[in-house]
Amino acid sequence: MKLIFAGSPDFACPSLKRLIQSHHTIAAVYTQPDRPAGRGRKLTPTPIKELAQQYQLPVFDPASLKTDEAAESLRALHADVMVVIAYGLILPANILAIPRLGCVNLHPSLLPQWRGAAPIQHTLLAGDTTTGITIMQLDEGMDSGPILSQTPTSVLPTETAGQLHERLAHEGAEQLLETLNQLEQGSITPQPQDHQKATYTRKIQKADALIDWQQPAITLAHQVRAYNPWPIAHTHWQGDRLRIWEATAIDQYCDKPCGQLIAVSKDGIDINTGMGLLRLHTVQLPGKRPVDIQAFINAHQSELVPHHTYFGVAAC
Repeated sequence: MKLIFAGSPDFACPSLKRLIQSHHTIAAVYTQPDRPAGRGRKLTPTPIKELAQQYQLPVFDPASLKTDEAAESLRALHADVMVVIAYGLILPANILAIPRLGCVNLHPSLLPQWRGAAPIQHTLLAGDTTTGITIMQLDEGMDSGPILSQTPTSVLPTETAGQLHERLAHEGAEQLLETLNQLEQGSITPQPQDHQKATYTRKIQKADALIDWQQPAITLAHQVRAYNPWPIAHTHWQGDRLRIWEATAIDQYCDKPCGQLIAVSKDGIDINTGMGLLRLHTVQLPGKRPVDIQAFINAHQSELVPHHTYFGVAAC
């Protein structure tokens, strides 16, 4: 089939690469415009644009698809399908109607669960043990179109958002190609979503990552995984921001104040929470690299005194 590919971030790259390797033809790649990035605020292309240019594919980066000019440019490509993955621009109804077989989207959750912009993080925040990939036909709603295919997968007990993001991107690329092949053959019957069962995500903010020690340890452990690699869960210690890259919940009752250091051992440092202990394994101080907890203990042994040292400012 003749395809248009629309995407922007790293998550979309495995799918574009897989389609380039397939028998389908990529007529054009749509992505967001170059934006300032880094300390120098240099204009930087999206990862999808860089990948497309490596393969000398035609690239379009309009600021909007709502203009007549954008619609005419798309229509002139005579595409069978437009594949849309984390593109970042709204597709109006007239754009959705242009490809012969419509617009197809890859979404990293089992829709209708976790519609919206941050499904991977919300999967981990909720403590879900199963997630997956949904390939759906786009409509004018938010992730509400009919489902073409779904593949569930288990969430590993210590998997971070970054790790799950990487895995689903690659697994999704294979599922996308298989689904497009079936669409080409006319062997797929789209299945409507049960909108009554829909759950929604919201955009993750930096402020979300501040640890509230009054929360249960299991909730905080989920946050540590969900906010790795961004925005990174953190607390305050000795006047500094302490980033927490890896931690586990310990089901142990303690009647001490929340945020109090309870124990220091080779396994980690245990901090009291609203329910149970949070054991820190990998942390980072400002201007330093992330270190395993034993290196942190060795460097700050005199400042880590059980029942006297506190993290954060909350108290139960």
